[in-house]
Amino acid sequence: MAILTGDTVMLIDGTANIIVIGTKGWPARGISEPTTEAVIRGPKEGFTETYRFNSALVRRRIRDPRLKLKQMQIGRRSFTDIGIMYIEDIAQPELVAEVKRRLSTIDIDAILDSGYIEEFIEDNPYSLFPQIKATERPDKVAAALYQGKVAILVDNTPFGLIVPATFNSFFHAAEDHYIRWIPATVLRMMRFIAGTLSLITPALYIAVTSYHPGILPTELVLSIAAAREGVPFPAVIEALILELTFELLREAGVRLPTLIGGVVGIVGGLVIGQAAVEAGIVSPIMVIIVAVTAISSFSIPDYSFSNAFRLFRFMLIFSAAFLGLYGMILGLLLMLGHLVRLKSFGTPYLSPFVSFTASDLKDTIVRLPMFMMKNRPLGIANDKVRMVNNRHEIKKGANIKEKEKGEDHNDKE
Repeated sequence: MAILTGDTVMLIDGTANIIVIGTKGWPARGISEPTTEAVIRGPKEGFTETYRFNSALVRRRIRDPRLKLKQMQIGRRSFTDIGIMYIEDIAQPELVAEVKRRLSTIDIDAILDSGYIEEFIEDNPYSLFPQIKATERPDKVAAALYQGKVAILVDNTPFGLIVPATFNSFFHAAEDHYIRWIPATVLRMMRFIAGTLSLITPALYIAVTSYHPGILPTELVLSIAAAREGVPFPAVIEALILELTFELLREAGVRLPTLIGGVVGIVGGLVIGQAAVEAGIVSPIMVIIVAVTAISSFSIPDYSFSNAFRLFRFMLIFSAAFLGLYGMILGLLLMLGHLVRLKSFGTPYLSPFVSFTASDLKDTIVRLPMFMMKNRPLGIANDKVRMVNNRHEIKKGANIKEKEKGEDHNDKE
């Protein structure tokens, strides 16, 4: 096995021992900026396809001798290197043992990407919502390890896995803790609002216009009716036509080269939308609804999580088409019931909202100042205390310094 992986084996006559010399070498991509999680302020380093590079990037940020890296190989033919990273006195031993147990049960011929691992070890493989967070940022992995979570690094892929993952964490961007807490809170709240809009806007429009126009002001109802004059399809068919067209444009933009993909998405959306309105196939207000939905969906930082919202949006559209607002609300209640039951490695998916731990709510929809977040997430970390709040000592020292300056000024006078 050592020879097959690039090492040199030295055989010495007269002895039964073999010396293995580490001489591995292979073409590797250099460390570059992450393409899927770009930030304005923050580190510009991203994971690569080389396992050792990735573990070194994490260890560079955690200079703690209690940081552990447990390595194993999965794949009867590929022998892919898998690394489990955690901080020994912060991560719960039960969580680490469960991660090791689930990984050890995988029996497959080859592991080519971390997505293989994700499907094998997630709690509910039939759920639309991801229960494991994938990231290509080493600073995100380091921050998760400091919270008591466990990271899984897989060779040949630039994406590391973080467990457990919660509904709240998928709305957090990498730079939320690199900018001041007030703009970070506003931006985070905007993401939650955008996620809600991307989920319910088309269904809400279909329900109101088709079943409950009486709840709208008269002027707005007349405006919508005038905009839909001459459109041969009901609102649900309009929504499906535009939503499917947009999804095709987005998929085509992803598969095309980078420079061409953006142009195809923008030009295709403008041309097709304008042509559909002029042909009387869809109404202008439906184009606005779908455009707002699309823009809102791009505000969700995690791609896998936004995919779940995209799929569930179509379910809400059909439920609103059959039962109006009642159908839409019923669909949302079913989604909420599923999320309440969903878990990620024993942690409730809606944590800390369902457990309602006051200290954990400081870094959810809002992000309070750093000096107020003294504790780690209580439901995840083993070592609860994160820091000693010395904010008052800093302010006290500043006041003493100002007082001394004032006394020196009076003495000079």
